[in-house]
Amino acid sequence: MDFDAGRFLLVGAILLFISVLAGKFSNRFGTPTLLLFLLLGMLFGSDGLGVEFYSPDWAQFIGMMALSIILFSGGMDTKRDEIKPIAAQGIVLASVGVLLTALVTGAFIFFVSQWCTINLTFTESLLLAAIMSSTDSASVFSILRSKKMALKENLRPLLELESGSNDPMAYVLTILLISVLQAGDVGWGQSLLLFFVQMGVGALSGYLLGKLAVFIINRIDIGNKSLYSVLLLAFVFFIFAFTDFIKGNGFLAVYIAGLIVGNNKLIYKKSLASFFDGLTWLFQIIMFLTLGLLVNPHELLGVTLIGLIVGIFMIVFARPISVLLCLAPFRQLSTRARLYVSWVGLRGAVPIIFATYPIVAQLEHARIIFNIVFFITILSLVIQGTTVSWVASLLGLSTETKERGFDIDLPDEVKAKLIEMEVTSTFMAEATLLRNVQLPPDVLVMMIRRGDEYLVPRGDTEIHLGDKLLFIRQEK
Repeated sequence: MDFDAGRFLLVGAILLFISVLAGKFSNRFGTPTLLLFLLLGMLFGSDGLGVEFYSPDWAQFIGMMALSIILFSGGMDTKRDEIKPIAAQGIVLASVGVLLTALVTGAFIFFVSQWCTINLTFTESLLLAAIMSSTDSASVFSILRSKKMALKENLRPLLELESGSNDPMAYVLTILLISVLQAGDVGWGQSLLLFFVQMGVGALSGYLLGKLAVFIINRIDIGNKSLYSVLLLAFVFFIFAFTDFIKGNGFLAVYIAGLIVGNNKLIYKKSLASFFDGLTWLFQIIMFLTLGLLVNPHELLGVTLIGLIVGIFMIVFARPISVLLCLAPFRQLSTRARLYVSWVGLRGAVPIIFATYPIVAQLEHARIIFNIVFFITILSLVIQGTTVSWVASLLGLSTETKERGFDIDLPDEVKAKLIEMEVTSTFMAEATLLRNVQLPPDVLVMMIRRGDEYLVPRGDTEIHLGDKLLFIRQEK
């Protein structure tokens, strides 16, 4: 069928519109938003409303673009002070944890595949396990941040650091095993060299190019505030592509670059963060819809049994075994925290994108591997994605989130700090009118929030119990 630009835009607009509405109502039913995007893609696909799309190459390309933006944005939102205490745990989980998960799951898949008459070889079983071995950054970032979860023991930055940095290990394992299946032999010394080059070059490239991005953006005078977002987006794609060109891991590079950019002073930082937040949601929708369109749901019926068995094994055994072994040296984490990290081993877009690599490489059982990965991803999002908050409460690890009265940030160049405070009975005992409140000379009340109403403060403004005050304090 000939390409029809008008029809393409119409279908795309309808899909985006429905996806946004689905996202709006997802929290009401406790369903992960990204799962709904995936199911919408399947609904509109060839087995549903008939939108024909079968291009693993294009799906892979869209996924790489989307993951570059998602990982960079996740890095920007991660504060250096939050990840310092858990950096070692996160790195071990992102490397050794992924390897252990792949080995344990691969051995189990080889045994089960013989019983289910799919008859995967041991190397194919390891490949399938490697594809699913990493937790998905898009799913973890989306669920933790959309639910505005506050977790004890620094668990949120630990989970975000792990999911943002464990894709390189899964990627290297996937490429390595595909090479083994294609060539029939592999030099393990060369494989180890490939891994260390990928990780080392990726980390160094991300750090240096992140610093370069900060330097250029702060010093270039474009004259148009909106173009700074375009410039930073160009940096993201350049960092990924250039790192990949010099044989480093682009996924790790963009995540580290995001950490560098997010933790340095940057002109128009708030508007840049808002731009990437919206862009992240757009590409998450596009990525999950595309992956949903790529699958033929009727093909999932043939892998339902092995998908259920392997998926449950990963959730109940493989992930907990790897997490408990990796975190054993870190005594500061409680048993409850270790169990929760074990539970939040979400699969999502990354395994599905990696599952397109065997198809592009035209391996013998590539389509079966893809369908199993897709089925287990849905299973993970349904079982684990819908219970992230519940399990945190069950284990006593969730804390009450502090309601934010205002959503205001100052530019980095302004030498002042915003402070929010709720009016309590103790505060009311000292003064009921704003003019009577004793404040330091360098502190000023900027605004008062009373319910959904915002008030401009004056000296005769009466203070009510529960009011939220926004102060500004001059910093030297």
